[in-house]
Amino acid sequence: MTGKPLDLAPPPARPGGFRPAGVKTRHLRAHVLVVGWLALALVAALAQPRLPLARWLAIHLFLLGAATTAIVIWSEHFATALLHAAYPDARWSTARLAAVNTAVAGLLTGVWADLPVLTGAACALLVAAVTAHLVVLARMGRGALGGRLAPVVGFYRAATAALLGGAVLGWLLASGHAGTGAYAGLRLAHVHLTLLGWIGLPVLGTLFMLWPTALGVRMADRTPRVVRRVLVLTGTGLLVAVVALAGGWRWAAVAGIAGYAAGLAVAVDLLARTVRGREPVSVAAVWTLAASVGWLCVGVAVDAAVLAARPLAEAQDGVADLVPVLLVGFVAQVLIGALTHLLPVVLGAGPQDRGALRAVLERGWPLRLTALNAGVALLALPGPSGSTGLVLAALAGGAFAVLTATVLVRAVRGAGTAVSTRLPVLLGTAAGAVLTVLAVVVANSGGAGGPSSVAAGAHGGTTATRTVDVTLADMRVRPSRIEVTEGTALRLKVTNDDAQRHDLKVEDGPATPLLSRGQSRTLDLGPVTADRQAWCTVPGHRAAGMTLDIVVKDAGTAAHTDGHADGHAALADSGTGLDLGADFTGGWRARDAALAPAPGGTVHQVTLRAAHTDVEVAPGVTQQMWTFGGTAPGPTLRGRVGDVFEVTLVNADQGMGHGIDFHAGSLAPDAPMRTLQPGESLVYRFRAERAGAWLYHCSTAPMLQHIGNGMYGAVIIDPPGLAEVDHEYVLVSSELYLGTPGSPAQVEKMREGTPDAWAFNGVAAQYAKQPLKVGAGERARFWVVSAGPSDGIAFHVVGTVFDTVYKEGAYLLKPDQPGGSQVLDLAPAQGGFVETTFPEAGHYSFVDHDMRHAGSGAHGVVEVSR
Repeated sequence: MTGKPLDLAPPPARPGGFRPAGVKTRHLRAHVLVVGWLALALVAALAQPRLPLARWLAIHLFLLGAATTAIVIWSEHFATALLHAAYPDARWSTARLAAVNTAVAGLLTGVWADLPVLTGAACALLVAAVTAHLVVLARMGRGALGGRLAPVVGFYRAATAALLGGAVLGWLLASGHAGTGAYAGLRLAHVHLTLLGWIGLPVLGTLFMLWPTALGVRMADRTPRVVRRVLVLTGTGLLVAVVALAGGWRWAAVAGIAGYAAGLAVAVDLLARTVRGREPVSVAAVWTLAASVGWLCVGVAVDAAVLAARPLAEAQDGVADLVPVLLVGFVAQVLIGALTHLLPVVLGAGPQDRGALRAVLERGWPLRLTALNAGVALLALPGPSGSTGLVLAALAGGAFAVLTATVLVRAVRGAGTAVSTRLPVLLGTAAGAVLTVLAVVVANSGGAGGPSSVAAGAHGGTTATRTVDVTLADMRVRPSRIEVTEGTALRLKVTNDDAQRHDLKVEDGPATPLLSRGQSRTLDLGPVTADRQAWCTVPGHRAAGMTLDIVVKDAGTAAHTDGHADGHAALADSGTGLDLGADFTGGWRARDAALAPAPGGTVHQVTLRAAHTDVEVAPGVTQQMWTFGGTAPGPTLRGRVGDVFEVTLVNADQGMGHGIDFHAGSLAPDAPMRTLQPGESLVYRFRAERAGAWLYHCSTAPMLQHIGNGMYGAVIIDPPGLAEVDHEYVLVSSELYLGTPGSPAQVEKMREGTPDAWAFNGVAAQYAKQPLKVGAGERARFWVVSAGPSDGIAFHVVGTVFDTVYKEGAYLLKPDQPGGSQVLDLAPAQGGFVETTFPEAGHYSFVDHDMRHAGSGAHGVVEVSR
């Protein structure tokens, strides 16, 4: 190709297709839509924080509305030119474009107004319209002559496929079907498909055409091969990353982003080698396009680093910080660079006129380029520097807007009809570029909000607006009560300061998404005229106390009762009423209490999966339990002093975070005991320096609920010189709370200390139905660990005397001493063992000698045979 601009004019139309004039008319109409979407994005951005979901609306009006419309129209146009194909039928092209815009309008309205049916229908229409667009792009290649840059069309096809995936994921997120467990991964997959796929791929492909023309050099001979290689690397890398993110496989996602980065590196290498020593046709365009590619490279590199360094739930924040960098630094700068080069080419009447128009657009370009890119850099930094970055980017964008308007006015006045036939195609694009910079910059100015008042602060009359800072942390909402005068317009700036994710849902009102640590959202409740309550919707968190009461002053002191009635009903329905003498269901088997000897070796590797499991916890009573390894209690671990345990914890729970705490290890809890979000894992490594019977349990708050619902187990570390016995058993005592885990009724019982039953090894009365087996004259050792979470145990075996008692790492009694013991008393989280010899055949009951506990499930039988 020569140094002249690439001619992308369409070929002659086939019957029923567009004539060139029709193409321009359609482009004009399409760009009217683009400008309309961008204008709405600007309005939404400026409406922060008065408009609910304003920032989300601004970004999606820009990306899903404006960018999607522009890419649909121009990808079809460029594909036609690059493939030397005939234009598709005008009516169907118009119908597809109309369907896309109708779907986008419905989707944004549905999400903003919380209309699930509209959201679903609009998403289905968008998928259908985009699928039709993909079919058109695919069919264009059949029988087309094709040019050297025909492979670029592959970028448009891949981008369209990315939009399809992004639309489906967006619907899952907006409708709540993603669930809390998969939310982080699906949201990250959605963001990557949109930014790196739907936006990034077509822009990258178009640069292969635009870059040589701006430089005024020939296209490199190897460009078609490089284009294909880049498409394979970026497309495959993006696909791997998206699938991995959706599945929660963080390192596979990092590998996929690395593949995308490799393709980007190949493209940058070609673009760099295309540069010659001569002066470019448009210096400003070349530098602006180069800067845009640079920000894309930076964004992809930081993206990979964030995913590699943080769990997916925490990585959401880092990836979200890249959005303004990519939108302003990459997308907006590509538009500015392209228009800087193309406006003079299309609007100029000749070389001299083009030079004059180019000179206008390039006025002060070094200063503008520096200001814009400095602004983007400051936007990416944490802290108050973002405000300065906004000002710099806005000034640079405004300056380009003025220069663009000057060029358009001069061209119209000086060229007449020749320009008027070309002007409609670029008029909307030019205005769109101006509004793009402004809309994106302003859209990223949200989040600061207005001044906040404390919950007890003064406030004015019925038309006053009040903003209150609300913090989510330590299983509490602070403040927990806000008093407002009737009619006050209330806004809640909600920030999560906790390690685990929380949200806040206002009764009959708005709700935040799940927020990671440091994330904030503002809820606009409008005028408050009646008492309302807000709470965290994560299972168990509301019951644990994560509630906020919004009370209208002078409206009476009666507490709001909606929702509490259900809790009391649940409590009544789940009363004790257990028939411990009944039979367990067919096929049930008691947990094997026998304790195997400590395994050989000094390093013990174990994998524990945290997950919900349905367990028959009492005769005929099945309860959902939160478990390690699928059982409550979790697997018993055993070793010797000095052994090392490498425990891989995998959070397979789809609904909440979990952690783990091994009392047998001594180490800083910050990292190994942290809460894992669904799909995450860690390796907890500790050395057992001391002997004892140790507890392990979930480390995630509220631990009362996590332990009370089954997330506990025992670690046995043998004392040196431990004598052999005929039988060893391990019994973990605990309370049993029936009802939906995390429900208000169940948590109320936990707080009041009124369990439905007490149990050994998680199931009430199981060893009364299937006794432990011992022979007469045989010696047995009973390891006992008290899991609580609130009650201890007084372990006693009826008909025997203990001659050995070992408690909390020390012998209290040995066989060679004259004394004996009747009970091993343990507080919650304590452990030890007792030994005895059964003198003759019979049935020896073992119990918790708190008879309230024994009569409610904490009992069993040792069956001694001759």
